[in-house]
Amino acid sequence: MLRLTWVQPEDLLGHELRQARLDGREPRAIERRWRAAGGPDAPERAGASAHRVSRYLRLLADDLLDELADLPSRLAEDEPTDLAAIRALCPDWPAPVGGERGEGRQPAALEAAWLGRAVGCLLGKPVEKLPLAGIRALAKATGNWPLAGYFTARGVPPELLDRYPWNRRSATNSLAENIDGMPEDDDLNYPLLNLLLLQRHGRSFGTADVARLWLDELPPGRTFTAERIAFRNLLCGIEPPHTARHRNPFREWIGALIRADVHGWTNPGDPGAAAEQAHRDAVLTHTGNGVYAAMFTAAVIAAAATGSQDAHACLRTGRAVVPPRSRLAGAIDHALRLAAGHEDFDDVVDALHAAHGAGHHWVHAVPNTALTVAALAHADGDFTGAVRRAVSGGWDTDSNGATAGSVAGLLAGDPAALPEHWRAPLKNRLASSVADFDGVGFDSLAQLTHQLTHQLPDQVTHPEATRP
Repeated sequence: MLRLTWVQPEDLLGHELRQARLDGREPRAIERRWRAAGGPDAPERAGASAHRVSRYLRLLADDLLDELADLPSRLAEDEPTDLAAIRALCPDWPAPVGGERGEGRQPAALEAAWLGRAVGCLLGKPVEKLPLAGIRALAKATGNWPLAGYFTARGVPPELLDRYPWNRRSATNSLAENIDGMPEDDDLNYPLLNLLLLQRHGRSFGTADVARLWLDELPPGRTFTAERIAFRNLLCGIEPPHTARHRNPFREWIGALIRADVHGWTNPGDPGAAAEQAHRDAVLTHTGNGVYAAMFTAAVIAAAATGSQDAHACLRTGRAVVPPRSRLAGAIDHALRLAAGHEDFDDVVDALHAAHGAGHHWVHAVPNTALTVAALAHADGDFTGAVRRAVSGGWDTDSNGATAGSVAGLLAGDPAALPEHWRAPLKNRLASSVADFDGVGFDSLAQLTHQLTHQLPDQVTHPEATRP
């Protein structure tokens, strides 16, 4: 029996009920109807429940998803998705700084950013989906705590692995003993896609251009959560930005954030433009705080790309593109206070999990962004310190490690500034099913990113999106 993940209506309904509670809707009456009919909870960690439900329950789930979408939100004015409305709420929207894009720092800094993204992702892959207790126990069992290198199965007691098994997809290619180049991951596929996006459409791309590129170049089986739902919606004839809203309970999860790096890398010194570029990408799949997380990340990276700001200044710049009364803004501010107030990062992590763990899915953008912010701030932007903190904090470990590694690598400014034991196993080789990028080197990606940064025209008013 094939149970395709992230699309079964009976699974989506439970996620949408949780999302409704988070974004200010009142779902209790609808939830009672679902429970009375025998509807199940959403899978906590898997992408699909193990067993089929009745045809009646499946049809009911579709109907209730539509009813939930029509409920009013008390947070609507504070958490818009429209770019003009977002900008109106952000009085300190960042202006361009410096002169020519990234002058004097690239392509070496870009190679460090690409490598950093890969290293952080690779470090987090084996423990993705594991609870915090499992991550700590596995690392401590091999004397790798605080994390100083990649996870290993050597020396881990069998009973501990029975309790906390490695991520099934990553155990064969992401442990210290079997790493042979950077394996494929969506956290690297999306930056590759965005290179293609800028090659084909420049900075004037519209959201429909993103959709068209995905249909041409992205294997559907390599998409997850909000991206898979948007892909399904496109194939059903639904146009952007409605692709982000229609029966998509994952629209505030982390997927848009992991697509943001290229928008920051190619707008060094112009965090506002980077955020706007990330917005046009993000609204294909996300709304509200899911979009803000992408804008924040792009702005942080654009600030880091100048070479003149430290991690703390970059984070402040990113915060300026997030609506101040949004849930993400509150989570970022809380994370920064925790990082400044605790010497032991484990205490920071425990406080973040206490604040966000019960109410959010482990892939939601709000807690994961907060954790990445705390990791970068607590480490003062140091590369090893940032990636190990981001991954050791749990939740979406590979995505958090990737973002922290990208920012910290860019701040480091040169591949040689990243410790050899992190870089060497990657062998300057990235696996991917996107276009013809399979086997590409990080040095080549840096050169291409550098060319796009300096050859693309400045962003101008982009045309209305057309049909994908």
